Amino acid sequence: MLQKVVRSTVIDAPIERVWAVLRDFNSHDQWHGVVEASRIEGGERSDQVGCVRSFTLKDGNRIREQLLALSDREHRSTYCIVEATVPLQRYVATLTLKPVTDGNRTFWHWESTFATPPGEERALREMVATQVYEAGFENLRRHLRQGGDLRPAPSASGRHAAGTPLPRALPLPSRQIIVRRYGEAGELRAEAAECAAPQAGEVRIRQRAIGVNFFDVYLRRGWIPQALPLPGVPGLEAAGTVLDAGEGALGLLPGDRVAYVAAAPGAYTDLRCVPAVSVLRLPPGIDETVAASVLLKGLTADVVLRDLARVRPGMRLLVHAAAGGVGLLLCAWARQLGARVIGTVSSDEKARVAREHGCEEVIVTPEHRFAQALHGAWPDGAEVIVDGLGEAAREENHAALARCGHWISLGQASGPLAPISPEWLVQKSLTFSRPVLFHYIASREALVERAERLWAAIDTGALKVPPIETHALEAAAEAHARLESRRTVGALVLRA
Repeated sequence: MLQKVVRSTVIDAPIERVWAVLRDFNSHDQWHGVVEASRIEGGERSDQVGCVRSFTLKDGNRIREQLLALSDREHRSTYCIVEATVPLQRYVATLTLKPVTDGNRTFWHWESTFATPPGEERALREMVATQVYEAGFENLRRHLRQGGDLRPAPSASGRHAAGTPLPRALPLPSRQIIVRRYGEAGELRAEAAECAAPQAGEVRIRQRAIGVNFFDVYLRRGWIPQALPLPGVPGLEAAGTVLDAGEGALGLLPGDRVAYVAAAPGAYTDLRCVPAVSVLRLPPGIDETVAASVLLKGLTADVVLRDLARVRPGMRLLVHAAAGGVGLLLCAWARQLGARVIGTVSSDEKARVAREHGCEEVIVTPEHRFAQALHGAWPDGAEVIVDGLGEAAREENHAALARCGHWISLGQASGPLAPISPEWLVQKSLTFSRPVLFHYIASREALVERAERLWAAIDTGALKVPPIETHALEAAAEAHARLESRRTVGALVLRA
């Protein structure tokens, strides 16, 4: 199976200057820190299509690469590995530059496909992404800076002061949605604010899309006051573009398209500094609105289906709020994994959408009554229930579960769930889970692995993206009111 690595960034220098360095197929030992020495074989020119460069890396590996195509008009070059001690097989890479008219900068896109020995896919993919591409971006910046060719970041007017040193990152004006008093949706107010410069290990993101989740409603209502002390800004996820980065920000670079989930609220804003360990680069096929609508919900679905439900073909799964953002992802993914899925919804319109996303049957029940109808379809009951309803569905969930069934509590839309008695569960040998997503993505490796599984499922069509309802950032109160009204289908996103 071929691996693919894609990285891009913006270089604060004119495209002609950047291309002058990169079009020379034998210049990388001058600007890329991993290269020890390089030469063009046979005395050919370094811009001659077909020429082969032979070089050694500082770790002792040796590589021979051939230039396959070079276009000065398109500022593009393509090359392949002919021979290497690094086990990259059938490696072909393309490097493309495009002008950025804002400030006369350069957009640099670098991608490759290659095969690897079994078991080494992730390690080699990460090596190419970080040690070759991301390090290459920073190394070229350093090379241009030393030559006086790297321009400072644009000012507010979009102009550069040529020859001046790179400015220290400064606070920037922003817009945010703040809660100053717990209560109804109207307590969400838009205010002017200031976004500080990123600290070490942080990136500052120009946010374009912000995910709205029912957890944000809990925070606004004051159900979890320790999670949102007043005054506070709700929101756990967003997507946009890296504006600037603090020292040690995991190779994230200005211009990178990214998304994140953060344990600390604060996403309802157009500018935010976020720990880089929580930030993911977006694949080319995922735009910001889709990312903000599915990332937290999709990671939750991954945890529920693989870690808690341990879905297998034929498993009987009941999903409440099946037409919501999490519900639709759960139904579609569970069905793709072979489970049988029944969903509960509050209207016929939602039932139609739930069927389109994998439910074999849908129970329409505005009053949270579903156990009898479920036993009509599955006399033995559901093996797993995924519950975001809370207290109003408590007794019905117990009745609907099969013996030895598992109850997964994801939320409390109808009100906080009262304590569950072990004696009550033991009547049917039931088990109960109340997962916190951030415990399952506490390590960078776990976050990346789950996100890659989510992006791949969307890319292959195995997972259908739910409908997305968008609102302006300033209309956050309206979005919350819509969510609480139970009239929405799919995910809600704020556009900044």
